[in-house]
Amino acid sequence: MTVLVAGAGPTGLTAAIELARRGIGVRVVDKAEQYFVGSRGDGLQPRTLEVFEDLGVLDAVLAAGAPPHPMRVYLDGEFTMERWMAEPVEPTPTVPYPSAWFLGQSQTEGILRDRLAEFGVRVELNTALTGFTQDEEGVTAELSTGETVRAEYLIGADGGKSFVRKALGIAFEGTTDESIRMLLGDVSAEGLDHESAYWFAKADEPMSGVAFTPLAGTPYFQFASPLGDGDAGTSLSALQEHLDAVSGGGIRLLDLAWSTVWRPNIRLAAAFRKGRVFLAGDAAHVHPPTGGQGLNTGVQDAYNLAWKLADGSPELMDSYEAERRAVAARVLGVSTALLEKYKEGAEDAHERGPETQQLDLTYRGGPLSPAGTGALRPGDRAPDAPLVDANGKSVRLFELFQGPHATELVFGAGTLGTEHPAYRILPQGATGDFVDAGGHAYAAYEGAPGKRVLVRPDGYVWSVN
Repeated sequence: MTVLVAGAGPTGLTAAIELARRGIGVRVVDKAEQYFVGSRGDGLQPRTLEVFEDLGVLDAVLAAGAPPHPMRVYLDGEFTMERWMAEPVEPTPTVPYPSAWFLGQSQTEGILRDRLAEFGVRVELNTALTGFTQDEEGVTAELSTGETVRAEYLIGADGGKSFVRKALGIAFEGTTDESIRMLLGDVSAEGLDHESAYWFAKADEPMSGVAFTPLAGTPYFQFASPLGDGDAGTSLSALQEHLDAVSGGGIRLLDLAWSTVWRPNIRLAAAFRKGRVFLAGDAAHVHPPTGGQGLNTGVQDAYNLAWKLADGSPELMDSYEAERRAVAARVLGVSTALLEKYKEGAEDAHERGPETQQLDLTYRGGPLSPAGTGALRPGDRAPDAPLVDANGKSVRLFELFQGPHATELVFGAGTLGTEHPAYRILPQGATGDFVDAGGHAYAAYEGAPGKRVLVRPDGYVWSVN
């Protein structure tokens, strides 16, 4: 099997890694002449960190990025307060990564490309998808290089202006709010400490300020600056002038590395699939940056889709749209609600709650998740928990789940299955196999003698018996 992926952002790269580690032939093409340089989606949510652990890139992401920083608020040039977008949260046995992690998108993409290269796959730059047709056996794609490619499936991960989506004739339903324009980008600044984020505004317009967030491993800050109706300037000098007006001066901007003018664009594709062609990431849904949901939702689209394509089961592939479109709609609701707070000037507009972490997103009631009872049901995220193996070594459930396979857990007595990797989890105080350390596994999975839990390759509960 060969899968063609159009788009080499986080979504396309995640899909390619998931396919390649299952031995599926994959090609990744991108129309860009060079790799993107800039921070753009810099907030990695807790659920995405769990995905990255499974993909084998988490250590590199944690080493390159940084935890959330406190934000120092200045009004009329005077320090007013320090606040957090989200209060730091301590890890728990079931949630090892409870807080967001910050890393510029281009750095995240570099780490994912390096991981993909370990499977012998490299991104083909300056290679645009210019056309495609499909039949019952596969997809025939035309590339800008003049090459014709035959693949079993095509994944359109080619962004909000997706060529793939447009060629399929799939509507991109939603709105663009022309009343708000923001200048976003990366800039270096003299006079700002890289250990803090900053908010500069006038006292009589505290929500119409300029935000600076440090970018780990670089000399830059990601900034967000509102543009009024008459503001056409997006240059470094124009940004400096606006900052001086709200900060009182004293901060010198040196290097505008990347910038873009952003308008709230909130859209959801009417379908995520047509035949052998699938949409994922921004090609399927675009979000306002409020809440940091776009990149994360795209990564999880790819994580959901790729193992189903690799399996080849029609039932699994049919479930992709049903599961992920419902999630995208919910996440768009979260982002939009936060955007409305910002527009209304609410004091808590910059605060983030658990609804942005994507840990509570489920596939309950979906085509792969039959009805169940109890706190843990089919379609829920499978919790982590500490264990001790027969040799006394500490092991986590996530370590047992890691890899391109489903996992069966048998609590206490019962025969281990042979279709998937299977592990017996013994109660605290027992010996042999894997012993529940602290009782956390039995509590999280509502363990009982003979109980079986099948966990999908993407870390969601498949069945509970």
